[in-house]
Amino acid sequence: MPELPEVEVVRRGLERWVSGRIVADVQVLHPRAVRRHIAGGEDFGARLKGHRIGLPQRRGKYLWLPLADQPSAVLAHLGMSGQLLVQPEGAPDEKHLRIRVRFDDTLTTELRFVDQRTFGGLSLHTTTPEGLPDVIAHIARDPLDPQFDDAAFHEALRRRRTTIKRALLDQSLISGVGNIYADEALWRARLHYERPTTGFTRPRTAELLGHVRDVLYEALTAGGTSFDSLYVNVNGESGYFSRELNVYGRSDQACNRCGTRIRRAPFMNRSSYFCPKCQPIPKSSGGRFPR
Repeated sequence: MPELPEVEVVRRGLERWVSGRIVADVQVLHPRAVRRHIAGGEDFGARLKGHRIGLPQRRGKYLWLPLADQPSAVLAHLGMSGQLLVQPEGAPDEKHLRIRVRFDDTLTTELRFVDQRTFGGLSLHTTTPEGLPDVIAHIARDPLDPQFDDAAFHEALRRRRTTIKRALLDQSLISGVGNIYADEALWRARLHYERPTTGFTRPRTAELLGHVRDVLYEALTAGGTSFDSLYVNVNGESGYFSRELNVYGRSDQACNRCGTRIRRAPFMNRSSYFCPKCQPIPKSSGGRFPR
């Protein structure tokens, strides 16, 4: 699923091509694409028509289009394969086109939501005084947010009594970091993913946050990480940070730092990749990880 860099790339594209435009018409072509909008597709379109799109916003992995003239926002769930594309009005429809948004201007481009697996969708929500869609008000700030509180994160990390990768994936603790960038940051920090959070010192937490931010910034510069054609920006282009990955997806390849073979282990219905030499297995694990 897309993580912070991929979502931010999409947000920037929407800021350029959609912000400030007035919605003329909305076509919902598949009901699952608006299943989170309980009132249905017809209501979704009617409530958008005639309203101006404000500045697209993001918190962590969550992206939304606020309406400039009322306290509401369109929340985009990209899911596994959702794409927000800006296309010329006359361009052929994509095979998996689910929603089309046309605008009342002369730019001759439209916004399309394309989703092969139909896990994602769009929905309209009331916004909080802070400007977030109310359904994501519990989501923590992400580490690239200027208001992210490093000291508060450290204290919460120690109180959580969990392991470090689980903490990084907890969107109520720190948002925007998913499986790929957690593995990459932990490799840079030389931390095994099952390291207990209760033993973290302030310097250790600060060092880890530094690596998390570095990975996210580098991935953002590269346009995100694409392993297939499912993640693309609003122009349909893939990111290329996959060329820079040090551990994720590199099982049995040599570690770029020490030459040891990268290992893959099951983790929360997905996988974790790590170097057994650079990221020593904590004694608390009982040695249950592949060596």
